[in-house]
Amino acid sequence: MQPRDLSEHEAYVPGRGAEEVARDLGIDPEELIKLSSNENPHGPSPAAVEAIEAAAPTVNVYPKASHTDLTHRIAEKWGLDAEQVWLSAGADGAIDYLSRAFLEPGDAALLPDPGFAYYPMSTRYHHGEVTTYPLEKSEDFVQTAEDVLASYDGERIVHVTTPHNPTGSTVPPAELRTLADRVDDHTLVAVDEAYGEYAEDPSAIELLDDYDNLAVLRTFSKSYGLAGLRIGYAAVPAAWGDAYARINTPFAANEVACRAALAALDDDEHLELSVDTARWARAYYREHLDVPTWPSGGNFVLCEVGDGAAVAEACQRRGVIVRDTASFGLPECVRVSCGTREETRAAVETLNEVVAEVRPEASGP
Repeated sequence: MQPRDLSEHEAYVPGRGAEEVARDLGIDPEELIKLSSNENPHGPSPAAVEAIEAAAPTVNVYPKASHTDLTHRIAEKWGLDAEQVWLSAGADGAIDYLSRAFLEPGDAALLPDPGFAYYPMSTRYHHGEVTTYPLEKSEDFVQTAEDVLASYDGERIVHVTTPHNPTGSTVPPAELRTLADRVDDHTLVAVDEAYGEYAEDPSAIELLDDYDNLAVLRTFSKSYGLAGLRIGYAAVPAAWGDAYARINTPFAANEVACRAALAALDDDEHLELSVDTARWARAYYREHLDVPTWPSGGNFVLCEVGDGAAVAEACQRRGVIVRDTASFGLPECVRVSCGTREETRAAVETLNEVVAEVRPEASGP
């Protein structure tokens, strides 16, 4: 007895955790600065923590009420109908829902390369085919509608990431409009805004009144600091919003996550602190790192260091965990998350010391 052929499926490779690295190094996790997974260095909102504690005694009950409450609160935030909000287990779950709703076996999805590993994973899980469009390092990973359309061949779903992981590049609303206008009628443009709160551009959710072939993914993992609870959503057009009831996993968003997300949505002060810190940190990286970096709309920067694996390993030994981006097809780079101001300054000092020792000369932006 064996599972179906999974030879084309690749395992998701997350950034290494502080506990894991600490065990390897034989040190206390508190001595490490983890900047490998784009997490919020300020943690969750204090209001969310209170909501988590309050929800704990009620987890014997299915989360129907909290699911409904959060759906309506998100809809209110964006001026949508409740049916237009598809709650999910992180934005990854929303990607699965869109794949489930749109892909027939053999349909294709067009994905960015480099890009988030879960796009092809979800496509293949749902028996779809994968095609890609390039984001060129020589062009500073700029994303335009024309670049996507140059590779487009009628795919059922086109995935767009703004801000893009791991490069940080963004797609202006005008480019998203052009893309949605020019793809075939049967093509869904799925806009991943997992890092949207950190960017300057308005959300593509504002375009949903004008397009019925657009969906926008959001998450509470990043700016809201709820990565461990796995809560996110898709915002979709009203024309097909009712499909959720037919493809949704029962009670996909758990009670604790829903209650924490509700509290986090109302804590503007914590969100502002998180976004302001990230914007300061990415500017600090670009100004003070002795390696080329690319502009970023997220809570991270991509740096060209020559040998990403060697630099990441050396930084780790010195107590700073950064992300080797070989899994993204960029072995010459590392991605560094935005930490607190203290953590960011320490990361710059460590990276500069390490690069001076191990990095060969390399060209960059």
